[in-house]
Amino acid sequence: MTPRPPADVPPGSAAADRAAASREGDGAREAVSDASLFARARAHGDARAREQLIERYMPLARRLARRYQRAEEPLEDLVQVACLGLIKAIDRFDIQREVVFSSYAVPTILGELKRHFRDRTWSVRVPRDLQELALKVDRAVTRLSIGKHRSPSVGEIAAAVGATEEQVLEALEAAGAYRAGSLDAPRIAQGEQDGESLADTLGEEESGFAHAEQRATLEPLLARISTRERVVLELRFGQDLTQAEIGERIGVSQMQVSRLIRQALARLRAGLGEDGAAGAPR
Repeated sequence: MTPRPPADVPPGSAAADRAAASREGDGAREAVSDASLFARARAHGDARAREQLIERYMPLARRLARRYQRAEEPLEDLVQVACLGLIKAIDRFDIQREVVFSSYAVPTILGELKRHFRDRTWSVRVPRDLQELALKVDRAVTRLSIGKHRSPSVGEIAAAVGATEEQVLEALEAAGAYRAGSLDAPRIAQGEQDGESLADTLGEEESGFAHAEQRATLEPLLARISTRERVVLELRFGQDLTQAEIGERIGVSQMQVSRLIRQALARLRAGLGEDGAAGAPR
């Protein structure tokens, strides 16, 4: 079953997050207000004031990160992404605007989390519009399956997301690019302890076919040379013996071995040429 990509719009509301962040920071703001910390960080480049703002809104970043938590995505990674969004929000926030900082921070952090899922978590890079459609299709399939108590058809999904059936099929196929399986993962059958990996089932280049064709070509040609010549060719090219070693083995001189090899090869070439001429179209 293809793992589903994360939902683009998680449950909950930005307003609820802003309210929670406001409650969490009430006690701290009695001592130092957000406006005072932002003023110190902007006007005087106070690094400590910037750190205090980050620490103050870290609970908000963690809460938003948890909304995207799932088994295939470590929470620690999501918290880091949310913290990056928080820092960007702090550095870009306009203190002249009469709005609460959390109103600006929440969409900035959520945007950073969505970019993380869009750009970093897909095993194969998929166009953004196709990613978004795949997410809509995934939510529509879940909603329709619950409402109809069966798997929805492609036409029903297309009507629900406002796309064509061809686009829905493309989105369903693209969803398979979210997670890639490992070639080294064992393919364990039910009741077995060990199993071959997917890589073990992949084909590879087979040189035996070329050798079989060569043997089929040479077999009738070898009948045209003498037994001694066949032995000499086997020792020279099959066992890689030198001409001197072949001469010692069959009881002839090295010069005679050289003559036998030349004669045998000449006959084989002549026979190959004759067969080629006979098989050529007229």
